[in-house]
Amino acid sequence: MTMKQSSETLNKINPNSLQFSEKAINHFKSQLLGKSDTSFIRIGVREAGCSGYEYFFEFEDILRAKDTEFAFDHCRIVVDETSLNFMKGSLVEYSEEGLNKGITFKNPNAKAVCGCGESFTLE
Repeated sequence: MTMKQSSETLNKINPNSLQFSEKAINHFKSQLLGKSDTSFIRIGVREAGCSGYEYFFEFEDILRAKDTEFAFDHCRIVVDETSLNFMKGSLVEYSEEGLNKGITFKNPNAKAVCGCGESFTLE
């Protein structure tokens, strides 16, 4: 399944999908520079940390069954079905606060975040 977003949809959060800010897309594009044309970024959720779950990012070249692909200009982001269910309604952003830079998730399904901010619990 491929989902495409225009700049117009970036400000409207779909409760059944995943949304990406333009800054996040630009960050992912820069991370893909120099990778093969078939490479994409896989984002997901896995069990880890003191609160139960954490987000992860990986470079991959092979789609799996039940993956959802978000396609942007020269940027493919893929999420597996289970992770997408945990992240539905989320906004993926790139933020810069002082010396801290990186991808952040505004996830309506996250009930609590641990003190270090690396892991979270789900409703």
